[in-house]
Amino acid sequence: MTNWINAHYEANGIHIHYTRTGGNKPPLILLHGLMTNGRCWTDLARTLEKDYDVIMPDARGHGLSSVPNYGYTYYDHAKDIAGLIAALKLPSPVLLGHSMGGMTAAVTASLNPGLLRALILADPTFLSPEVQREVRDSEVADQHRKILKWSLEEVMADARARHPHRSQETLELFARARLQTSMAAFDVLTPPNPDFRQVVKQIDVPCLLLFGDKGVVTAPVAAELRSLYPGLQTAQIPDAGHSLHIDQPARFAAEVQTFLASVKHGVNKYV
Repeated sequence: MTNWINAHYEANGIHIHYTRTGGNKPPLILLHGLMTNGRCWTDLARTLEKDYDVIMPDARGHGLSSVPNYGYTYYDHAKDIAGLIAALKLPSPVLLGHSMGGMTAAVTASLNPGLLRALILADPTFLSPEVQREVRDSEVADQHRKILKWSLEEVMADARARHPHRSQETLELFARARLQTSMAAFDVLTPPNPDFRQVVKQIDVPCLLLFGDKGVVTAPVAAELRSLYPGLQTAQIPDAGHSLHIDQPARFAAEVQTFLASVKHGVNKYV
C-alpha cells in the first residue's frame, strides 16, 4: 500500500479524493457504501492489484472528498463516477459497488451505454418504496450525529464489540471512515431511489450481482432481475449479511476474480 496513489479529481464543481494502486493494467473502480470510504476496500484491492489498476474514490460527503451543501442523489453520485472515468481517461473500466455504491454503479451503467467493460453489484440498495421510507425514518442519521462526537478509540471499541472477529486494521479503517462521513451524505436516503428494475433493464454490459443470505437483495429479487436482463449473473454468498465483502472476504474475492477473468478473457457468454 505504500506505493498507492492518493489524489483528487474535479467533477461537477467539487473535488473527489481517490486512492489508486496504479500500473498499466485494466482499470477497476470500487465504490463504497454509506458511512465508509474508498480505503475500506483495502483488503480486496491488495488481492486484485497484481492484475488490475484499482481505483477507490471517496463519494461526495465521505472521506477526503468535498462536502457540497446539496446534490446527494444517486444521479449526482453517478455523474461523479462518469467524471472520474473522464478525468483519469480510463479505458472501459469495470465498476464494482457495494450498497449505496452498488446502486451508484448500476445507475452509472444505465445512463452511460458503452462506458463500462462490466459491472459488479454487491448487495446494492435495491429497496422497495416502503423500505426506503423506513430507512429514511429510522434513527440511522441521529445515531451517526452522536457518533461524530466520539473519539476514534471509542468508535473502534464499539465496532470491536459488535464485530469481534474483524481485524484491527479493518476496524480502524471503518472507524476513520465513519468519522469522515458528513451528515449531508445521509441525503442519499431521501426517497425516491431510482427504480432498480428499470435501471437493471438499461444495463448493456456483463453484470454480476452478489448478495448474502441475510442482506438487502433476496434470492427471489435476484431471480426477477435475471428475467429482466439476461446478461445478469447472480451468486449468493452464504453466512453473509449486507457487508458480505467483510463477512466472507475470501468467498467474495473469489467470486469477483472468477467473473473478472471471464470478462477479461472473453469467455463470458454475454460479452
